[in-house]
Formats: sequence, C-alpha cells, structure tokens
Amino acid sequence: MTTNEAFSVCVQTEPFDLGLEYNQFLVGDRSAGAVASFVGRVRETNDDQSIKQLELEHYPGMTEKVMHEVLIDAQGRWPLLGARVIHRVGALSPGDNIVLVLTSSAHRHAALDACAFIMDHLKTRATFWKKEQTPEGQRWVKGRDSDQEAQARWHAED
Repeated sequence: MTTNEAFSVCVQTEPFDLGLEYNQFLVGDRSAGAVASFVGRVRETNDDQSIKQLELEHYPGMTEKVMHEVLIDAQGRWPLLGARVIHRVGALSPGDNIVLVLTSSAHRHAALDACAFIMDHLKTRATFWKKEQTPEGQRWVKGRDSDQEAQARWHAED
C-alpha cells in the first residue's frame, strides 16, 4: 500500500473483502457525506469466447506509481476526503473480483465523478497486462478504443 491512510493504492494477489475494505476506508471519517465504489470482475465471456481463466501481470513499482498519480489527479479535480484502489494480479477465474475503487467526499457528485475518473484512467494508464485462457488457447487482451474514449472525455475541457 502507498500514500497516506485516506489515499492508498495496493496491488495484490489475494482476494479483497468489499465490506471490510469499505469499513476500513471510512474508519474515523464522519465528514464524508458520500462514498462511491466500483468493483470490476472477471467476465465468463469476452469477444464471444468463453474465459476459463484471466491472468494479470504488472510492472511492480511502476504500476503503483501510476495508480498513485491517478489518485493525485483526481484529488486535483474534486474535493475528495479519501480514495482507495486495490487491483489484483495473478490467475483469476470468472466471477472473481479484480479491482476496487472507493472514493469519499462531502457530496455525491465529487465522489461519483472521481470514482469514474479513477477507473477510466486506470484502464488506460496503469501498467497491467491481461492474458485470457479460452477453450481455443491463450490470448493477450488488447486495449479497447472505448477505454481511450472514456479516458479522453475527462480532458475535453482541458
């Protein structure tokens, strides 16, 4: 984990407990009027093929640095009280949780927008590589234009 308690990132192989993470995220914070969350999961199909397993690899050190930069960018845009990102790596099965993003603010719009911003930027900036195991063999997952478009919408006004 990196940064302070209110703003943290973590890359791990172990599953995370959403309820536990949510409660730990809010410990001692009575000023948050809104908490937004996003949980990404392994799908059982992708591009019309069954997925038996998804393997996520990352660039240790660089991945956490980029994730931290995304949180700093979000802090600069919204009055956040906290943000936490947990991203799993290793072998995952359909239905497993991959990523958790939590954001808190005094008001809902900041928490919701920051949560979406963080996820959109993680998809395009963080150094993760995905390999799917399908009945036909393994394949690397390519980036999607829709992810680039989602990230770009945050910079249309810049």
